[in-house]
Amino acid sequence: MPVINRIAEFSEDMKTWRRHIHAHPEIELDCPETAAFVVERLKSFGVDEIHEGWAKTGVVAIINGQADGPTMGLRADMDALPMQEETGLDYASTVAGRMHACGHDGHTTMLLGAARYLAETRNFAGRVALIFQPGEEEGGGAGVMVDEGLMEAFEIAQVYGIHTTPGRDLGEFYTTRTALMAAVDTFTVHIQGKGGHGAYPHETVDPVMAACGMAQAIQTILSRNHNPLDDLVISVTQIHAGTVSNVIPENAMINGTIRTFDPEVQKMVMRRMQEVVDGQAVSFGVTAELEYEVGYPATINDAAKAEFACDVAAEIAGADRVDLGVGREMGAEDFSYMLQKRPGAYLFLGQGAAAGLHHPKFDFNDEAAPFGASYFVRLVERAQPLNTGA
Repeated sequence: MPVINRIAEFSEDMKTWRRHIHAHPEIELDCPETAAFVVERLKSFGVDEIHEGWAKTGVVAIINGQADGPTMGLRADMDALPMQEETGLDYASTVAGRMHACGHDGHTTMLLGAARYLAETRNFAGRVALIFQPGEEEGGGAGVMVDEGLMEAFEIAQVYGIHTTPGRDLGEFYTTRTALMAAVDTFTVHIQGKGGHGAYPHETVDPVMAACGMAQAIQTILSRNHNPLDDLVISVTQIHAGTVSNVIPENAMINGTIRTFDPEVQKMVMRRMQEVVDGQAVSFGVTAELEYEVGYPATINDAAKAEFACDVAAEIAGADRVDLGVGREMGAEDFSYMLQKRPGAYLFLGQGAAAGLHHPKFDFNDEAAPFGASYFVRLVERAQPLNTGA
């Protein structure tokens, strides 16, 4: 079974929805206009229930099947990124400094397309919970919804999500059986020294040199303190200090990101980073404070659900265009919170050649939306089939 014919029939409607969302990006948990647009569409489809206000602006819609059964959760993220769009498209962002650069406009459209079809046909048992989530990029909306009791309130038994991927063939699906994406943590080091004239450094306590030393020493955690067979990324991404060429500043700041899969590796990094910061501070004669923020956990598929999801995807794309054996990657995703609570799987969907994710020239390929919507529909129909026997 390729793309579902009925979904192909209203693919132009999906394109219109997606481009409207693209032109009106909202960020973090504050997605009221996007949520209102979603609710308006859902009402027109005739879904059975609409529940608003999850994680501030999230929406959960319920569609009942034709017989009793469990509830499957399908999730799409709605938020954009705080960056300036450079596509020049006629439906480009109308909001300065915000754009849909990660395909969430497409994810929302896929789920809306699935909602329209499922509400029309109801060819399944039990219920489907359509989860439109804010704050994936920042704010951990999935975690907020989980903490608010999402899974329990709607008795969700399993949950699935999807993400577009530029550079992979249009309509190609891929994932792994278990760990797919890394946990992400953030660190910031505030360094306090003694400022003064750049011509008289001996009268100062230089926080710039301390920042440079700490940045280099932090990288030795990766090269000298962990097993190279365990995936780990530590990236110093910011160093800020000073304002003019002839003044040694009072303070400096270092910031960066850490990606892990193993909680023991994460604990080791936290311990060693504190030791490095403390030791370097003493050696340079400064004071330093480490802020270590634990972020999204690793995204770990349920093996059986991942195999099932890929089997379903093969119905849409063909078995030769579905890969269950890709390597895990160091990106992060807050869908991980939902997978911690319920078994399920997260898949990537190719959208063909395009600028990369989080690039100012990125745009979702509207031709990918019918593939994602068809996949969501068949997940429900295959997992919760109607008993057609006598």
